[in-house]
Amino acid sequence: MISDHEHVLKRLRQICVALPETSEVTAWGHPNFKVAKKTFAAFEKYKGEWAIAFKAEKEHQQFLVDTDERFYVSPYVGKDGWVSMKIRDGVDWAQVKTLIAESYRLTATKRVLAAKRTSARAVK
Repeated sequence: MISDHEHVLKRLRQICVALPETSEVTAWGHPNFKVAKKTFAAFEKYKGEWAIAFKAEKEHQQFLVDTDERFYVSPYVGKDGWVSMKIRDGVDWAQVKTLIAESYRLTATKRVLAAKRTSARAVK
């Protein structure tokens, strides 16, 4: 039987690896998703609770933390705009997809983003 956090990781993995030039590595004992060798998302257990971590603009980080109790400033990297979302009460996957896409955009190189735009136009 698959546990709740394993189910969340499976869905998170699907969202992250669908983005161009994404890789998954294990660092600090948990999965990290990278683009161009830079982490844009992680799935970690902090103080006994599973969470999805991602990068946000500082104002967006503050808004999430101030308006939704599921969010907290990520330990160690919060000063760089990272925020974590607790998963214990369920996950809004549309919201996660939007937050991960924004984190990817903030992290990916200009070359990767340009290639992503070009491939998106070719699909239309």
